[in-house]
Amino acid sequence: MCAYLGIDPEPVRFLDVIQQVVVPKREVLERLGVDTRGLYPLCSHNWGVEGQDLGDCYEHTDEWGFTHRLPKPDGLWWCQVRSPLSGTCLSAEAIREHRWPDAARPERIRGLRTQAEQYRAQGKIVMLKGLCAGLFEMGLRIRGMENFLCDLLTDPAPAGLLLDQLLDLKKQFWAMALEELGDLVDIVVEVDDYGTQGSQLIGYPTFQSLIAPRLRDLIGFLKDTLARQKQPPERGYVFFHSCGNIRPFLPDFIDMGIDIINPVHINAAEMGPARLKEDFGHAITFWGGSVDAQSILPYESPRKVRDAVKTNLTALMPGGGYVFTSIHNIQAEVPPANITAMWEALQEFGQY
Repeated sequence: MCAYLGIDPEPVRFLDVIQQVVVPKREVLERLGVDTRGLYPLCSHNWGVEGQDLGDCYEHTDEWGFTHRLPKPDGLWWCQVRSPLSGTCLSAEAIREHRWPDAARPERIRGLRTQAEQYRAQGKIVMLKGLCAGLFEMGLRIRGMENFLCDLLTDPAPAGLLLDQLLDLKKQFWAMALEELGDLVDIVVEVDDYGTQGSQLIGYPTFQSLIAPRLRDLIGFLKDTLARQKQPPERGYVFFHSCGNIRPFLPDFIDMGIDIINPVHINAAEMGPARLKEDFGHAITFWGGSVDAQSILPYESPRKVRDAVKTNLTALMPGGGYVFTSIHNIQAEVPPANITAMWEALQEFGQY
């Protein structure tokens, strides 16, 4: 993309080594008129990721005890291959004795206040990323997906203890980070993935009984902590990321106080943009949903990208409450001409 725009691509700075996501260069952000800026604390995805060469891949074990591998010679991201608590049964003792990371370690946010002050001086909206993936997703990573999905149904008591441990670590991080940065941060970012292309990874009753109360606790904690750092009328907003078909969960998200939903996976079942806007646009901001990122953005012509963006803007813009951006990370196979077509369509059709 830098080469396409005539911008020197070096140096590259990773915000997420595991997913191989880089921080766009300032010149790219300015050229595209991006009005947000991210603060990226040190975490297991960008701190001390050192791969051991195993011949056909690199291997790395992070601060949570997750083992990842990057295939050689042309792997595009690291994949988790081992989980630290993957035994048959989950026990309170195993949870208690696991070596958990120091969530409130001040090093994680070193230098971020200076960055935030610079972004504020430039008139940008400042966003602060969290410590790790969401409560549900971290449970999957710690136990292994098949084990944790079974835990939620057949052994919910220890599964709840694990979720409580994760919730406590998240609170420790946010308390430390917002004490230092809360007055400069406009939006805090939390994530969890509940949706698949067709439905959800867990049924609504499981979400409601085990996940939702703890997620509500976390969102309330974020809102209260941000409010203490702000001088009225300033306020902070909670941005929540969840892929796939999450339509059944949207009323709960709104009731919890989530302000922004991302990435707006418009080509998943029940996630058509017009219906989403009609049913929920009055209560929550949609952030993403610009163009189908699985088939149109990577593989169709710039003209088809333009037409798709126009359709989605027509659905999502009315009445405000929409932030234009791609659906999730733009992958390696997307032509720069299609990214430019997406942006040019925004300039043409994204005006009130």
